[in-house]
Amino acid sequence: MGINHITRTVRALAAALIALGVTLGVSTAPVQAMHAPKTWTVQVGSQSRDLALQGMRFLPGTITIDAGDTVNWVAGSAEIHTVTFFPGGGPQTKLPEFNPADMTQLTQQGGSVYDSSKGFNSGLMTNVPTGDDIGPFPPTLAHVQSYHLTFPKTGTFTYYCLVHGLMMVGTIHVNAAETPYPHTQAQYDRLAQHRAAAIQAMGVRLAVQLVRQSSNHLVYAGADNGVVSVMRFIRHTVRVRAGERVTWKNPGMGAPHTVTFGKEPPPPGLFGPSGDPRHYAGGDLNSGIIPPQGTFKVRFTKPGVYHYVCALHDFMGMTGKVVVLRNHHH
Repeated sequence: MGINHITRTVRALAAALIALGVTLGVSTAPVQAMHAPKTWTVQVGSQSRDLALQGMRFLPGTITIDAGDTVNWVAGSAEIHTVTFFPGGGPQTKLPEFNPADMTQLTQQGGSVYDSSKGFNSGLMTNVPTGDDIGPFPPTLAHVQSYHLTFPKTGTFTYYCLVHGLMMVGTIHVNAAETPYPHTQAQYDRLAQHRAAAIQAMGVRLAVQLVRQSSNHLVYAGADNGVVSVMRFIRHTVRVRAGERVTWKNPGMGAPHTVTFGKEPPPPGLFGPSGDPRHYAGGDLNSGIIPPQGTFKVRFTKPGVYHYVCALHDFMGMTGKVVVLRNHHH
């Protein structure tokens, strides 16, 4: 049998085996695409277990994906946030003021496929279920637990939280389809966990610093440093004598608070002052919004125990108490 004949026989045998679907170590299946489109998860905000510390960051802040992939943002805190892209998709030098009465800020805008020529907004993201208290918003307003967008085109796109402004920013890098990914979701998750832990530690340090500076006559109405918010009155309980004053100060950079005794006035009344803080002997009294670096002073005229809340953050446990003792002269 000549060499040519053996070669022809081997070829014929191989052809017969292939026809029967038996492979000689070589796949006859069509070549698979390198990877199907993926969905990536980004956490929106973070918090301590008791809700006292609220992180104001997207975790991770930067993510690299491929064209055709989807990003799913998941609410990670009771504090409200938004995921908001402005037309053009680039960084912004100024954001619109957050307006709790503007429904376009409070509800989802745009579809689920990203187009950089348009604006997109998630609506209010929080892990508090719809119908439960999230401050001055109507209970009928939908609370968004997760929000997703698919990115069909390459580019670098920047987004913000409308509530917390320029300091809370995220970036999506979209490479061409089939580009190998620089990180896995597990690596992004670990990065998010480390960052959330660092944010909490920063919040604890901020609170401790303010405890040292507070007194029976000076209470800090929350605190924030652009990364973390302390959603507590520091100190929770103060003791003064009848005729004395307590000053509340908001030492933060961005988060507003209120000092509200008695019944919470419904918005928009909540945002302005009501009652007489110069002669307080019980009943309804509201500071209105205390902006960053703002103060609110109350003179207590009658012995008793007076409970109050921050009407914006009481659902996180931001409450306080003033114990007014009899004056020495009585």
